[in-house]
Amino acid sequence: MTTTAQPTTTTGSTPPAITRPASVTPGFLQGLVSRVDGSGGATWPLTEVYTGEVLVELPQSTPGDIERAFVKARRAQAEWAQWPLAKRLAVFKRAHTLFLDHAETTTDLIQVESGKNRRMAIEETCDPPMVMSHYLKRAPKLLAPTKRGGPVPFLTTSTEIRQPKGVVAIIGPWNFPFATGISDSIAALMAGNAIVLKPDNKTALSPLYGVQLLEEAGLPKGLFQVVCGEGPDVGPTLIDNANYVMFTGSTATGRVIGERAGRNLIGCCLELGGKNPMIVLEDAAMDDVVQGALFGAFGNTGQICMHIERMYLPESRYEEFKTAFVKAAEGLDVRASYDFEPDMGSLVSVEHLRNVQAHVEDAVAKGATVLTGGHARPDLGPAFFEPTILEGVTDEMRCGVTETFGPVVALYPYRSVDEAVALANDTDYGLNASVWGTDLDAACAVAARIEAGNVNVNDILATAFASKGTPSGGVKTSGVGARHGDQGLLKYTDVQNLAVLKKQVMGARPGQDYEEYVKGMVSGLKMMRKTRIR
Repeated sequence: MTTTAQPTTTTGSTPPAITRPASVTPGFLQGLVSRVDGSGGATWPLTEVYTGEVLVELPQSTPGDIERAFVKARRAQAEWAQWPLAKRLAVFKRAHTLFLDHAETTTDLIQVESGKNRRMAIEETCDPPMVMSHYLKRAPKLLAPTKRGGPVPFLTTSTEIRQPKGVVAIIGPWNFPFATGISDSIAALMAGNAIVLKPDNKTALSPLYGVQLLEEAGLPKGLFQVVCGEGPDVGPTLIDNANYVMFTGSTATGRVIGERAGRNLIGCCLELGGKNPMIVLEDAAMDDVVQGALFGAFGNTGQICMHIERMYLPESRYEEFKTAFVKAAEGLDVRASYDFEPDMGSLVSVEHLRNVQAHVEDAVAKGATVLTGGHARPDLGPAFFEPTILEGVTDEMRCGVTETFGPVVALYPYRSVDEAVALANDTDYGLNASVWGTDLDAACAVAARIEAGNVNVNDILATAFASKGTPSGGVKTSGVGARHGDQGLLKYTDVQNLAVLKKQVMGARPGQDYEEYVKGMVSGLKMMRKTRIR
């Protein structure tokens, strides 16, 4: 069964009708959103981005609904935390298979709710299995009690015990709703926590499906709660009831969340915005650079926190790159389709399209040149925008200093590598960067000078983000904390120091002169230093 959707546009010509995936049926979608408590009766019209047609009414959670979600989660967490780690991990071994077996359905949901092209949607489905695979191997060592020495050799011990924090609030973005909403939950769940997830209203379907798959794999009912609503309406209650917060989104919202978490004396991890640079060195292989630049600027329609918005080229190769890059951008297949043919899909919403368009119009009004693109494409769908390349962008322009988060990139020539590094670092952000050159030692030396939490050499972002064993986060105003690596799991735990004294030797003996005790203590410390006894 297939459903042909008729598009709804605000301006311009009507885009062609497209055939929606067979899995996206009203009954299936209603079953997903029924997981969200919305006792107040308010709903959000969740739409198909390609057409603007309403898919399902998403319940909106009241503060009371959110508080009840935490009560349910805490009840389930108390039992889950008592499960042996091997039993908890067995759930994710089964989930790994289920997620891969149902990747096509997940892809359908991601695409219909976000408007991204299918190639990017299927790649997004791969992230949770990759995270599961990494932590299935790593968690037993990280979560095992670690016995250490105490202050008195042989007579004291100290053991580091990892305890779950309790209930973790995860606030997910709309650009990668499945990868963030589910992947960020996996490590927290493995560590023994419960989850209350707030996805973005626009993209709640795929994370809800992820929760369903986890429960099919054996995750206890009630352990993973989902609440929905606009940030200002639900955020305060969410943070006030949580033991830890994981947030991915804008720097402005991250400041608000971090401040409230601080007042509540709970930890938080914030992956925030970026104005990410790409530096092309003199010896770079230009064909590779152009292909990388296409993904860096236009992958996921430019809606990737780690995507590239500033490209720095040596003067000697600037025109060569510009000509090739513009030609390649103009050759991209941009349209609405549920197959793997298009190179680029839609922006997430008409509202976001207006923000992107405003950045371009502001730049042009202040003297920037549009090399290609620069316009909305209502003939393709309500929120389509052309791949856009600018030059002559300055700090007086909005797109020169703030994150555009769309298919818009600016080109800049540079005279020396020192100048390129200085320009790349001339930003409040520090999430990701990219350096291209055939001399890897030289490229890595430049990469080491970039002020960013992630730097890729001869790649845009995938090599860094897919390296699940290494922490990935931002510096400066791009965030606090990291996902992935040991830190990505341990942040969801508290450390308990279990110390044991086997014999009462701490302090002077009854009747012992205290000065004699001090001399003995100092002598013992010196001996420990020489013998390396801890």
